[in-house]
Amino acid sequence: MAITSANQLELLQTAEAVAREKMIDPGLVIEAMEESLARAAKSRYGAEMDIRVSIDRKTGRATFSRVRTVVEDEELENYQSELTVAQAKQYLDNPSIGDTIVDEVPPVELGRIAAQSAKQVILQKVREAERERQYEEFKDRAGTIINGQVKREEYGNIIVDIGRGEAVLRRNEKIGRESYRPNDRIRVYIKDVRREPRGPQIFLSRTAPEFMAELFKMEVPEIYDGIIEIKAVARDPGSRAKIAVISYDSSIDPVGACVGMRGSRVQAVVNELQGEKIDIIPWNEDQPTFLVNALQPAEVSKVVLDEEAERIEVVVPDDQLSLAIGRRGQNVRLASQLTGLDIDIMTEAQESERRQKEFAERTTLFMEALDLDEFFAQLLVSEGFSNLEEVAYVELDELLVIDGVDEDTANELQARARDFIEAVNKQALDKARELGVEDSLVEFDGLTPQMILALAEDGVKTLEDFATCADWELAGGWTTVDGQRVKDDGVLEKFDMGLEEAQNLVMTARVQLGWVDPSELEADVEDEAPETSEEEEA
Repeated sequence: MAITSANQLELLQTAEAVAREKMIDPGLVIEAMEESLARAAKSRYGAEMDIRVSIDRKTGRATFSRVRTVVEDEELENYQSELTVAQAKQYLDNPSIGDTIVDEVPPVELGRIAAQSAKQVILQKVREAERERQYEEFKDRAGTIINGQVKREEYGNIIVDIGRGEAVLRRNEKIGRESYRPNDRIRVYIKDVRREPRGPQIFLSRTAPEFMAELFKMEVPEIYDGIIEIKAVARDPGSRAKIAVISYDSSIDPVGACVGMRGSRVQAVVNELQGEKIDIIPWNEDQPTFLVNALQPAEVSKVVLDEEAERIEVVVPDDQLSLAIGRRGQNVRLASQLTGLDIDIMTEAQESERRQKEFAERTTLFMEALDLDEFFAQLLVSEGFSNLEEVAYVELDELLVIDGVDEDTANELQARARDFIEAVNKQALDKARELGVEDSLVEFDGLTPQMILALAEDGVKTLEDFATCADWELAGGWTTVDGQRVKDDGVLEKFDMGLEEAQNLVMTARVQLGWVDPSELEADVEDEAPETSEEEEA
């Protein structure tokens, strides 16, 4: 195959045809042809030569050129593509470093192997251009719904034709046991669009919570217009889902608007999701109230929220326990996903039993530590005292309000509580020192003797050891493993230490050791502080 006048125009026609078929710029196809011809020419003239090919965009004429670059004498390595300033004087009047000398060389005959190689280069370049075009077209459409046509199935994954490209619906993104045949129409959510060297670039989903939110946006005009907002979605794909909505117009009921006349709007979403049951819940800024709504249809007697631990305790009537938990824990799991809280559910009987147990434990503690009779100890617990520190350091007036307690009795109670606490603290410190705790940790402000003992039993015996701890190692936390939240126990968690307090203590230790510059911390705080607008300042 020779590049002659007979097939020069054919090059342009081929480029136009390929570009039209793949919906890419014809110039990219011609550039691919130029590169493929240049490679073929190098195999003819020598790989060390810098051979370049230029195809005229109007006539299709291919010009083969040899390019040589002027370099320093000591940098001359490739005699075929480089030459010195002295050598360049044969071609240029006043050559300088970096100048190029271009000589036209005769066109080459493409043998069978060279022609095949050229074809592969062109196909590769065309594929790259096609993938780039597809990425640029769909990168801004991530997070939207698209209709496509099933092309084929590969290892359980569905390849979907989405018009100007292909996308993949992985088997774990399908609802339940959905099955599709070629040419079936399918509605999917574009979950991600990213550059990949090989394989699909557009990743679809039908199980994503956002898919349900987008379906409601399509069915409910008030959501599309921004009058109603979807605040949270939790799904067990193909089975059940909960969606929380809020209305910014007091005259519009968000739940009723999403349900529609005779359930028409929500039913359209249910049909698309293979019969997935959907609970539409009114959003509330008050988390306990929102949780009560999220646990519907179960009734809730009482809610206790621990904001720092992001946990919530729910008490339900005995006959409502199974309904609140749901089949295989589905109802409480979805409510937990919707609120972002860990939920503990117990019956009224279980709560009563737990409260009686706590009452008995505190009564026993006061009886043994303060040398009190059972009645007096129960009186203290009934007044809300839960530990010895509260008795020892509370304002005296809070003890005097208890029936039968005068000033002398109150002083005696506090003295006994303080003596007991000091004895316990001394015992804890002595045991910690036996385990090898150094004074640097004992004298560190913010740790009680019991905390120091707990640290020592965990192998933390110096201030340096403490400074290397992570906040979650001290206060505990939660880790998501395979989609499930797993509890990480903290060394000081039993002392009600929160993550923020643990972080502050560790950072203080690092500052004291000179590991961290305090001025850097102040700068970080200033950077994180929200900027005040000129209007606010005014």
